[in-house]
Formats: sequence, C-alpha cells, structure tokens
Amino acid sequence: MDTAHASASALAPARAPAHDLTPSRASRTPTRPAAGDVHVWFVRPPRSGSVPRSPGADAGTAADSGFTAPDSGLSVAELRRAASFARAGDGDVYATAHAALRRLLGGYLGRPPAGLTFVRKPCPGCSGPHGRPAVVQTDDAPTLHFSLAHSRGLIAVAVAPRVIGVDVERLPSTGTVEACARALHTRERAELAAVPPEERQAYFGRLWTRKEAYLKALGTGLSRHPRIDYLGADLRRRPARWAVLDLPAGPEHTAAVAVDGARPDRVTVRWLPAHRHGDGPAAPDAAYGSTTDRSPR
Repeated sequence: MDTAHASASALAPARAPAHDLTPSRASRTPTRPAAGDVHVWFVRPPRSGSVPRSPGADAGTAADSGFTAPDSGLSVAELRRAASFARAGDGDVYATAHAALRRLLGGYLGRPPAGLTFVRKPCPGCSGPHGRPAVVQTDDAPTLHFSLAHSRGLIAVAVAPRVIGVDVERLPSTGTVEACARALHTRERAELAAVPPEERQAYFGRLWTRKEAYLKALGTGLSRHPRIDYLGADLRRRPARWAVLDLPAGPEHTAAVAVDGARPDRVTVRWLPAHRHGDGPAAPDAAYGSTTDRSPR
C-alpha cells in the first residue's frame, strides 16, 4: 500500500510488487540499487548549536560553518552557503545534509566525497540551468539519480537508477494547513475537508510531501503550481508514468518519494547518523532496530 496511508491500498494495481520498507542497518559501502530498487536514507541533523565552530573564525566565512573540507567533503561553495545562513542552526542542517549526500554518493560511486562534482539539468519549463541536480559520473555504469530534502529535525536522501524526487516535512500546524490548503488540487482539497479535524495535519503532510517529491522529480520544483497535479488517495488519478509512494519517517514527519516509471520492486529505508569531526565510518541508528514490512494489497 502507499505506506502510512492505508486508505489508498484498495486502489493499488492488482499485481503491484511488494515493497521492502524495513529500516535496515547501514553498510559501510552501499551497493548501487538494482533496476527496480529505491534506496532512501534518513539522517537526523545536529541540534542547533551542537556543531562545533572553528575557533577564531570570522562570522560569515567558510570555516565558521563548523565543517572543513577534509572532514565533510563539502566544496568551498557549499561551505560558504552553509556560513551564509542568518541562523547557525540552519547552516548546520544545510552542511549536514550536503555532507551526508556526498558521503552516500561517494560510497555508491567508489569515489571520495570531496571529489564529486554536481551539475544542474536543464529546467523542463525554460531550459535554464536550474533543473534537477545530478552528479558527474566518470565510469560507464548506469546513471545514478538522487534527490535531497530536509525539514526541521530530519534529512532525506533518495537514490535510484532512474529519475527520482524525495521530500520530507515536519507535521504542519493547524494554521499552516488552513493557509496552504488553497494551493492544493481541487480533489485534494475535497479529500482533506472530509478527513476528521484531528487527522488533517498528518493527511495534509502526506499530500504535500507527495506533491513536492513529484515536482522535484519533474525538475520544476514549485515553479509549477501545486494545484495542477493530483497526488491524492485515488492512485488512478495520479500523474501517468510516475510512481509516488509515502515513506515511514517517524511520528513527527511525513515523507514521500516519486520515481519515473513503474512502481519500484523494493524501497529500502535506512537511518544514518550525522557525520561530524572525528567520526568514523557510518553506523546504524540504534533507535531503529525494529523492523516493519509494508506491501501494497
């Protein structure tokens, strides 16, 4: 079923493939996902102010971000971006997210994180250089696609051998739901209005993360108005040629992934701790030792 959203299960294709949504132990060297697989990694960012600042650094410099290139693999541009945030906590989250992305992609591609080069695909709307991000590959292996998202308290990285988008959002407030519901598709607004008041925050969160994951996979982001595409409970009305799935992201967040083509055979979710100065190789998050398998019916 669409994970975390049982009401959509009856609308799934009769022969929909099983999905392995077991929180798995993180290996030191990830293996590239197979043709029908999707890998999703969740990372908890450091608490605001918990990332050590470089002593003696001037505010607004790359060193003041609390990360250095040898430790994190971040580029000079990424370090400057992390240092540019008005709130230190926001810069820490940005740096942690991009360091995690580099660590993971470096592991998949067999390259050092600092040696990765990122580019932007052409925008499908205007052909400008601000479409989906991509990593430059130096081998003849199939293209490895990825997507990165972060919200308060959680970072998500999705990797697949086909175009992919991921989004994660902290559960919205009641006021946010009321203010943003007008941006939904007409049918989505009707579905949201039919949900009991106590369930609307979670329901809206699932709608919105599906929508953002899909728009990121398209390469348009929110430059394409959210109300154009339907990502509600009725799977038959969702965009053709795309599979959009909810992800288990804990009690405080909703998350979704969108992939180009048929529903994936397997979606594997792993939890990875943030990497900081002096850390060794990635280790699994002990808080997610239990397993849960969910499959469409």
